[in-house]
Amino acid sequence: MELRRSFEQRPELYDRARPGYPPALFDDLAALTGLAAGARICEVGCGTGQATLPLAERGFRVTCVELGTQLAAIAHRKLAPYPGVEVVNADFEHWRPEQADFDAVVAFTSFHWLDPSERYERVASILRPDGMLALVTTEHVLPEDGDRFFSDVQADYEAVTPEDPKTREGGPRAPDAIGDLSAEIEASARFRPTATRRYVYDMTYTADSYIALLETYSGHRALDAERRARLFDLIRARIDSRPGGEVRKTYLAILNVAQLA
Repeated sequence: MELRRSFEQRPELYDRARPGYPPALFDDLAALTGLAAGARICEVGCGTGQATLPLAERGFRVTCVELGTQLAAIAHRKLAPYPGVEVVNADFEHWRPEQADFDAVVAFTSFHWLDPSERYERVASILRPDGMLALVTTEHVLPEDGDRFFSDVQADYEAVTPEDPKTREGGPRAPDAIGDLSAEIEASARFRPTATRRYVYDMTYTADSYIALLETYSGHRALDAERRARLFDLIRARIDSRPGGEVRKTYLAILNVAQLA
């Protein structure tokens, strides 16, 4: 199964379990792109609309292009109150809009699924002159004051998936060790980086809600059912044994803004 299609297996769970983004990120996106209410935005891979909703609430007209049929259906239902939002069930790399003059293209934790050799050219082809690009990447990180659970839980991954490259990489890195996309954007020769912002934030999970989150990750979905169940049993037992039965996961979201060259 193609990993980027794995989210279709549990669309309702994906919508419920996946975290959103800090409100400040959307405020900064609007300010740094110079987009005002009514601007036409194309969103690449909207999923169930976690990021689309805050964009719609700020008055943007958003065309969401989502590969997953069931994910797109949930996004369409969620965004129905916003007449300026259109959800298109299509593969962005082959989709052709009627009007290829968007004010901006945005992607929230989805740009990495596009072909690296073509993605910047593809985005450029649907923008107006001087159009904007806003890319948000997210990473699970472990700051100095982070929850050490995420170091300890590596033992469970080593027991069940020792051959997995992510297991061999070890636990989450410190926020300062995570780079942004500025160099890649500039190397594309199609865009000029204009701003970068970083946001570190925490989410707290019970054993149930954390396992639900893991169920939405493509790497975990790719495991066979028996290994996935064994891994989840170990993780659940580890969380349940903690005082309070909760874990605090730290996320880093990075916003890269660029203008069409």
